[in-house]
Amino acid sequence: MKKKLNIPKDFWKDFKDRKDFDEFFGELFQEGINQMLKGEMTDHLGYEKNSKDGDNSGNSRNGDYPKTLKTNLGEITVNVPRDRNGEFDPKAVPKHETRLSDEIAEVIIGLYSRGMSTADIQEQIDQIYGVQVDSSSVSNITNTLLESIKEWQSRPLEEVYFVVWMDGISIKIRHNGKVVNKTIYLVIGLTQEGLKQVLGMWISENESASFWMNVLTDLKARGVKDILIASTDNLNGFTDSIKGVFPDTVTQICVVHQVRNSLRYVVWKEKKEFAADMKEIYHAATLEAAEMALDNFEKKWDHKYAYAVRSWKNNWENLTQFFDYPLEIRKIVYTTNIIESLNRGIRKYTKTKSVFPHDQAAMKSVYLAISNIERKWTMPIQNWGMVLQQFLIKFEDRCRI
Repeated sequence: MKKKLNIPKDFWKDFKDRKDFDEFFGELFQEGINQMLKGEMTDHLGYEKNSKDGDNSGNSRNGDYPKTLKTNLGEITVNVPRDRNGEFDPKAVPKHETRLSDEIAEVIIGLYSRGMSTADIQEQIDQIYGVQVDSSSVSNITNTLLESIKEWQSRPLEEVYFVVWMDGISIKIRHNGKVVNKTIYLVIGLTQEGLKQVLGMWISENESASFWMNVLTDLKARGVKDILIASTDNLNGFTDSIKGVFPDTVTQICVVHQVRNSLRYVVWKEKKEFAADMKEIYHAATLEAAEMALDNFEKKWDHKYAYAVRSWKNNWENLTQFFDYPLEIRKIVYTTNIIESLNRGIRKYTKTKSVFPHDQAAMKSVYLAISNIERKWTMPIQNWGMVLQQFLIKFEDRCRI
């Protein structure tokens, strides 16, 4: 009996309806088949596309031709590569066959959405195709997706982003025989059309000023000239780094994260009262009123929870930048809820993989989750016309509309 991938029963809940599911997996399936065909051609010829290793090799790529395939997700058209000697015999799309089985669809879904290990992929190909392939062949097939990630990660960006939100998602990855926690850091930008856009992802075990300097320098090298406001979770080393790359950017620490972190030090029976007093600070109408609320907060709680109170005072400047802006802008910059929503969406696609075999597997899975989530970001944020007007008033000399 052929072994099938273990897809959880509630996996379908990630989609609004059957049409949404079919559209997503139709595109995923088509892209997966195309990438596998490219990988098979590389394995067949023995060298990468445009590599000098192909010079005088006796065979080379010779374009491709379209082929329509019938699947349970409907008809898809894939591009089957040719070689000049006419020797290429693809296994993913056998010659003279126009229908693909459910098992192949499961392989593609597992390969591109579940961070399968090389051993798992070898087993699936053997079970479904009846073909034994070595690990290098599997790597050639699966690593074609990394080319797409590289292109996406280096694509040109817009010159100005009104807001960027920065946060990370923690993932368990096997490293040197041990399971370690690594973080994939994500950056979302708000464009001048009011649309959200994931600008990139970077993986690291630790935050530092040098790490964020590399991230910000990468954004600048890809065309970003200005960021008006950066909303972050008090990221280690970020504030100093952004001043070195984008000196005019205003840094706003996420108030919601500050509240959560402060409550960690409070006993359960006092959490409600403590939270209500913090709310008086960040819900104040003006900065002056917030400062008065902070004074009252300190007098009431400093003797019991000095560390939590000190955290508010130490981060006060970056916690209260939003008071400089109208209410329309305040609502979108004083919290990183937008990027936290993205993180929750990513978790839906990675939750069945408790440990990824390596960094590349994790990056592939997160990249595909982002691609699916971004497909739904077709509308500007709520009340964009009013928000845009406030940005233009506040940052008239820096907005390029």
